[in-house]
Amino acid sequence: MMNKRALYSVAIAVLSAAVLAACAKAAGAPQQRQEGTAKSAGKAATVVTIGIQGKTGILNYARDKKLFETAFAKAGADVVWSEFQSGPPHFEAIASGRIDFGSVGGTPVISGQVGGVDFKAIAVTDDGKRGNMIVVPKNSPIASLKDLKGKKVGVAKGSSAYNFLYMAINRAGLKGEDVNVIQLQPDEARPALDSGAIDAWSIWEPYATTAVFQTGAKILVTGADLNINAPSFLVARTKFTQEHPDLTVLFLKTYEQARAYYASHLDEVTDQFVATQKLDRQIVSEVLKKSAPILSPITPDFAKAHQEQADFLYGVHAINKKLDVSKVLDSKYVEQALKELKENK
Repeated sequence: MMNKRALYSVAIAVLSAAVLAACAKAAGAPQQRQEGTAKSAGKAATVVTIGIQGKTGILNYARDKKLFETAFAKAGADVVWSEFQSGPPHFEAIASGRIDFGSVGGTPVISGQVGGVDFKAIAVTDDGKRGNMIVVPKNSPIASLKDLKGKKVGVAKGSSAYNFLYMAINRAGLKGEDVNVIQLQPDEARPALDSGAIDAWSIWEPYATTAVFQTGAKILVTGADLNINAPSFLVARTKFTQEHPDLTVLFLKTYEQARAYYASHLDEVTDQFVATQKLDRQIVSEVLKKSAPILSPITPDFAKAHQEQADFLYGVHAINKKLDVSKVLDSKYVEQALKELKENK
């Protein structure tokens, strides 16, 4: 069984290798999508590509309603969506110029910075306390974090749930080598949990609630239970923000308008996800009730929480250098977006 340092090193090495490969690919071929144009309404238009993951959330709702398409068309830009299963692949795509914006947890942001990806975290979308949790099967004898000792736990390495898992077992007084971590993306982990191939699953919403409703799985612990503040972010490709600051502000304004409507019309949003994602109404309703999406500048408290995550990863040898996370945090676009929205009320 790998020790904690080895487990973390494998995860970071895999992600870093992918990032480096993506960068090499980007260097060897012209970026036709970004530096080129697309035809929209008979004229050349900038192409804006947005990364998206999961089945619920602000970006998913906005895509269903074509909110970004409508807003960007007025600015002469076209919108393209690119789907991912978790946060780390977003940064491979940013490194190779394949996406411009995305929404991810804090751990992928740290991995992206370690990998040298040229990006900025431009806003906070969640404090992270409710998003991550550890799930166990219905009849599992596991009743506390200490019971994870010697057990197989599935998690997408490099994701926010990965860091959450290690912070959780650390709180329980366990060491990295006490847990057998199995690298699984969400679509692999759920069948493994159901079949008993793994004993627990560190995951985010809506996957956790879906497992609870569909199989009777139990939530062992959440970020709120442990008071783990791990903010999630909107991220952007640096070159895009520099070349299109107006579109970056527009992206954030559109996101905030979608978020405000989403938060105040949960029944309507539930109907939308039930129809488009083929999800059970009770599951969607429960997930949305537990969520508290925000759009905020990266305040000193959020920056501190994110720095603490990076320091934790460095302390357990997950990353090979101590990071100054402030170098990738940039609130000027969201501050401008929120200012303009307030002025236009």
